Amino acid sequence: MNVEEFIINNENTIRISVFAGMLLIMGLWELAAPRRAAKISKLLRWVNNLGLVFLNNLILRLIFPLAATGMAFFASEHGWGIFNYYDINPLLEIIICVIALDFIIYLQHVLVHAVPVLWRLHRVHHADIDYDVTTGSRFHPVEIIISMLIKLATIVVLGPPVVAIIIFEVLLNGMAMFNHGNVGLPKILDKFLRFFIVTPDMHRVHHSVEDDETNSNFGFNLSCWDRIFGTYREQPRKGQVGMNIGIRGFTQPQQTTWLHGLLILPFIGKIKGYTINRREWNSNDQPED
Repeated sequence: MNVEEFIINNENTIRISVFAGMLLIMGLWELAAPRRAAKISKLLRWVNNLGLVFLNNLILRLIFPLAATGMAFFASEHGWGIFNYYDINPLLEIIICVIALDFIIYLQHVLVHAVPVLWRLHRVHHADIDYDVTTGSRFHPVEIIISMLIKLATIVVLGPPVVAIIIFEVLLNGMAMFNHGNVGLPKILDKFLRFFIVTPDMHRVHHSVEDDETNSNFGFNLSCWDRIFGTYREQPRKGQVGMNIGIRGFTQPQQTTWLHGLLILPFIGKIKGYTINRREWNSNDQPED
């Protein structure tokens, strides 16, 4: 059995192992050296955030029983997609597809900030008033369904190998848990890693209550997209510890933490801000370390 066959045959085991492993590693790291002090009970947040993760996975299994890998198999069998028309080096094909899929995730993330009705759904992710490893998997079920439909459409267009889909989803899940961690890296290491991947300090800026900071650093995995498209921001104005996390007006645990509140949050209130806009800030405002 080669590596590709091993990955395909053990997909579920690999996914669960990476999720559980990252949850354990990041959770212990956060306990040992938290970047920011928690505002509410960590146990309360974890129970509800992970409860939402469980619900989302159950819904996806019911609606999309074959999920992304099944679509990749289907596309391959029917010759659908760009890479099913050309015979190139398998390893190169996997690398290109993983990068392409990551770019689509970046565009999707920008889209849910640009379209008010999609921002309503995405608010569930941003309304978390603390920021830790579980925030990385906290999304409204409807947004998860839309995300899967975009992913399936991308697979039909690209025609990527099945192993590329598995590698990408494992990387995306693991990196989302890493860069949502309530941890910090040494400055020199953080600065170096940002040339390649999204670090916790880089992505945390995206969860600021300030809308111009929220509309920056959209990447989840590769950091290059934010630099290429001008959405990169090095630091928040008030610094990593002084910045406020969440969304203005959403401060009650019933809205921001409890599972039932998260499920109805998209249907509450009006959209007054945060969707991508041209808001100007005082040029004298300088970010802190």
